[in-house]
Amino acid sequence: MGAYIAPDRKQKRRYIVSDLSSGHRMDHADPTNCSTNSKTTIHRHPNARIALSLSTILLFHRLLFRFFRRLRASLLEGSAEPWRERNSSLAKLLTSKYTPAIGSSLAGLCLGVSPADQLRITIAIYTFSRSLEFGYNALSDSGYIWRDGKPWWFGSWLIMPFACGQLLHAFVLDRDCFPESYGRFILRQSPEYIQTRPADYPARRPWPATFDIVDALAGLGKLKWPAFISPILFPGKETLPPSLSKMSPLTSSAHPLIKHTSCAVLHPKDPSCTRTYLKYFLRSFPGVARFFTLFYGAFAMLAYKSLLKDPMPFLNRLAARILRMSLFITGSIGTSWGSICMFNNYLPRSVLPTQRWFLGGFIGGLWAYVARNGERGNFLYSLRLSIDSLWKVGTKRGWWKGIKNGDVLVFMLSLALMNAVYEGRPAAVKGAAVRKGMGVMRGEGWVDKAQIKNDETKEGNEVQSTGEAKEE
Repeated sequence: MGAYIAPDRKQKRRYIVSDLSSGHRMDHADPTNCSTNSKTTIHRHPNARIALSLSTILLFHRLLFRFFRRLRASLLEGSAEPWRERNSSLAKLLTSKYTPAIGSSLAGLCLGVSPADQLRITIAIYTFSRSLEFGYNALSDSGYIWRDGKPWWFGSWLIMPFACGQLLHAFVLDRDCFPESYGRFILRQSPEYIQTRPADYPARRPWPATFDIVDALAGLGKLKWPAFISPILFPGKETLPPSLSKMSPLTSSAHPLIKHTSCAVLHPKDPSCTRTYLKYFLRSFPGVARFFTLFYGAFAMLAYKSLLKDPMPFLNRLAARILRMSLFITGSIGTSWGSICMFNNYLPRSVLPTQRWFLGGFIGGLWAYVARNGERGNFLYSLRLSIDSLWKVGTKRGWWKGIKNGDVLVFMLSLALMNAVYEGRPAAVKGAAVRKGMGVMRGEGWVDKAQIKNDETKEGNEVQSTGEAKEE
């Protein structure tokens, strides 16, 4: 009952905060309110459906795990040997040590009770990415991959070039399939490339919004990056295509030495792409560093005991992490924008006109090498955003057709992989809280299976060494 009520209350609080933050007045006497409308049944209420979905997943996971474990134990008894001989294939399947773990994952189908919205997709993608992470850890620990040792350059940072390439391509060409908050953060950290309205610019005259500039860059790609015709040198000539007329406030005063229209949109006052790139670092890095100082500093306060115990090493690690992430984010965003200038200078106009956005993001994502240590969680977060965006872009463009309740199937299969890894190699499931949570889902309690195995191994080694000492 508690597993049902707790998520429901959390969802209600989330919607209340959302209403207050958007300026909506909560009227408890509103006849359309779910609490007073008799026509609204509880099974149609999104809060109740989410809570019911999560609670039934937990309930049926426990029941199925217990059922398959008892079934396996009964089939392994001596009295069941004739049946095992008659049904050898089925017996091998039901008596495997992974059967309870995988069978209990059928509870993942209960996710279908939840409304088919972005929250359900996010849960499925998160579980999918974590299952792949745990599966990779298990294969690596077992020696199935990297038998001769993992290369020094290989790591989770290699996710970022592909994720950044896909996200930048979607941000410019398919912004409706791109996370909005991510886009706002990119634009805020692009001071030299996204031109804002000057303070002395007349208020009555139009100025392109930030997303208008992004749309113009997408249009330039579709027009195969036309050359720039300076209105200063050719005042009576049409200098912009009609679809880019909103950019005239930027290009009308652009430097006459600029060769490409994209450069006139991105940095109209400076004809040098290289100098603009260097100026971007000088302007953007302090703001990004300040952001990560506040962000990581707030989380560092949670580990105040380590800070008080040994302050200097703690502060040195915190400062190094802030600098690495600041350099990575600054370099990634700046290189992604600057690569457009590079491509226009060195590639013919018709070569990969729209794919350049992916290549630019890919090159920018290589800056993740600077922050390659200890940032796997951030890299996987970007991967999840990229998977969600790629799926939406593919569906929008007709690259593939979605399967009804496909996110539920992905969640169930991912849960099966996580359970199998936890059964075979608990240490491959990173995070003690995650392992304890999986123990709760099985009905084993708040226990860390990996820690229990380590303690048993230590006790066995101590007993063996004591026995050897007595023999001597």
